[in-house]
Amino acid sequence: MQWRNNASRYGHLSLLLHWGVALTVYGMFALGLWMVTLGYYDSWYHSAPEIHKSIGILLFIVLIFRVIWRWISPPPKALSSYSKLTRISAHVAHMLLYLILFSILISGYLISTADGQAISVFDWFTVPALFKGEGEQADLAGNIHLYLAWAVVVLSLLHAAGALKHHFIDKDITLKRMLGMKNK
Repeated sequence: MQWRNNASRYGHLSLLLHWGVALTVYGMFALGLWMVTLGYYDSWYHSAPEIHKSIGILLFIVLIFRVIWRWISPPPKALSSYSKLTRISAHVAHMLLYLILFSILISGYLISTADGQAISVFDWFTVPALFKGEGEQADLAGNIHLYLAWAVVVLSLLHAAGALKHHFIDKDITLKRMLGMKNK
């Protein structure tokens, strides 16, 4: 079992982090859209945001680990068939995804702690409120959170479209590498 990346393949840990983060982000997006439709007397009105916040804090920790892991175990080399534009755009897209994801998580933290209350993560531990800005902090961070959430979904769909283009049009192994398949 190959845990670390090598020059031609992604390791199992990178694959797990990639797909785990992707599924979590889409799940959080769906949960966020659903929970803002809840009425005050709905049974999930208070618990859905707590779940959303808890998962968000855990996702922040996983993303920090993912960035460290990317440094410890760099991704495989770009395929020689990639043009310079493809290499640059892939790098820019990956960096934008990281930047947007961290910004979403930080803005979510600012929404959740605007009243000065710590965030309880599934009653396992708490994350203290470092800033207090009441309404204005929550409103600004909320708008940023919403727009960046949509941005990460759109960018990730473009990312997926690029992988499908590599697979079906270019007929290269880009998608197979991200699915953990043998390179043939």
